Amino acid sequence: MMKRFLALTLLLLLTAQAASADSREHEQLKRSIIKIYTTAAAPDYFNPWALLNPKQLSGSGAVISGKRILTNAHVVANGSFIQVQRHGDAQKFRAQVQFVSHDADLALLTVEDDSFFEDTRPLALGELPDLQEEVTVYGYPIGGKSLSITRGVLSRVEHQYYAHAESYLMAGQIDAAINPGNSGGPVISDGRIVGVAMQTNQGAENLGYFVPPSVIAHVLEDAKDGVHQGFPELGAVTQSLESPSMKAAAGLSEDQDGALIVKVFGDSPAAQVLQPGDVLLEVDGYPVAADRTVEWRENQRTNYHYAVDRHHVGDKLPVRFSRDGAVQSAEVALAAAPPSRSLVLGEQFDQQPRYYIYGGVVFVPLNMNLIKRWGNNWHSKAPIEYLYARNQWSDAQRRELVVALKVLPAMVNLGYHDWKNWIIDSVNGHSVADFDEFAQLMENNEETFVDLRDQSGYRLVLDAAAAREQEPLILQTYHIPQRHSQGLFSTLANKEE
Repeated sequence: MMKRFLALTLLLLLTAQAASADSREHEQLKRSIIKIYTTAAAPDYFNPWALLNPKQLSGSGAVISGKRILTNAHVVANGSFIQVQRHGDAQKFRAQVQFVSHDADLALLTVEDDSFFEDTRPLALGELPDLQEEVTVYGYPIGGKSLSITRGVLSRVEHQYYAHAESYLMAGQIDAAINPGNSGGPVISDGRIVGVAMQTNQGAENLGYFVPPSVIAHVLEDAKDGVHQGFPELGAVTQSLESPSMKAAAGLSEDQDGALIVKVFGDSPAAQVLQPGDVLLEVDGYPVAADRTVEWRENQRTNYHYAVDRHHVGDKLPVRFSRDGAVQSAEVALAAAPPSRSLVLGEQFDQQPRYYIYGGVVFVPLNMNLIKRWGNNWHSKAPIEYLYARNQWSDAQRRELVVALKVLPAMVNLGYHDWKNWIIDSVNGHSVADFDEFAQLMENNEETFVDLRDQSGYRLVLDAAAAREQEPLILQTYHIPQRHSQGLFSTLANKEE
């Protein structure tokens, strides 16, 4: 009886010690979860020389190796003043952005005061759990100051659109809501980071998405030299090959699958290897299915871009493809993706807008920052020409669109005071390829008049001498500090060199 009692006592003691150790471990982990306070002053793309009213935002992050804080890019985007605070502390510390990947919605912060990292343990990056395994999300959702801990089950892993920069990368889905303020908080399994909470599903309750370890690891590797290169592009546009007729027309046999290449960008890595009409059969050893997916893990499929995203700029990507029924193998030397393949540049952050004022007319390049100034319902409120341009590819002759955003009424622009959101096609008969070329054409004009036209032939004509003469008064009247964005013509000078 005594032996049983001693054995039971020892078991209880060991259990209590293990529970105490787990409790200490958990408390130590919580010290590494950081609350982030951001003052964000975004540019006003309707008045590109000015800023919108600053907004106070909050998010979450986690301490990782190198005395860095891992968080979402959208938590600190356009941040003019950033502070961080540890769990259980009242003091806030000033922080700076060390590296940011808007495509991956990830950022790394540093704190100059090393005392901030005292009694914090850097969290390591772990492996993505299997489906249906439980994970824990740590963060500071709005509505309170204390740390929130929620649990969810990993329900899906596949490519998703990242809302912040409208990129398309792998993402994990859990049955736990990612509320405002939770963004940037770590998703934890076995004490390791297996994700960064990113966004919620607006169409379903208690569904959240996180950046998975593969994407995090890619960004951390990219950050080593401090130069952002991002995810490389293949440079080919494909469509599914599920139609038996199309499959046969492409020269495939019944037991072959792949993705049909419909466009190859001339300046892309793929242009050296692939051409429209080819069928992409394998990427980096992953067989491509007719629905353009690959099996990245047993019985789990996602878009074939997964095989490209695993690589970095400069890597050689093995591909197998069919051309006119003949199977070929080659390597594609991956390069950095351009800012945009569309005529409308994607949303940019931490940058000042480009603009140019001539004769009281405000000219800007068309981009998603401008389109989104129409608010959350920009899909229906922005000008239809702007929305249509989003679905057009850019090329060497037309890299981006230039618009006359609005007219600042003055004597020189009489007759045009109500013109706005007008897309320009040419300057004095010279077609416009991009905003820089447009500004240069305007600046170098030696004609008596500046004659601007759109693709339909409508014209806006300004007297060049009057425009130069009235410029100082126009800027003074409308409280505009400069007639063009800072660095515009220094950029052009660099291009000419």
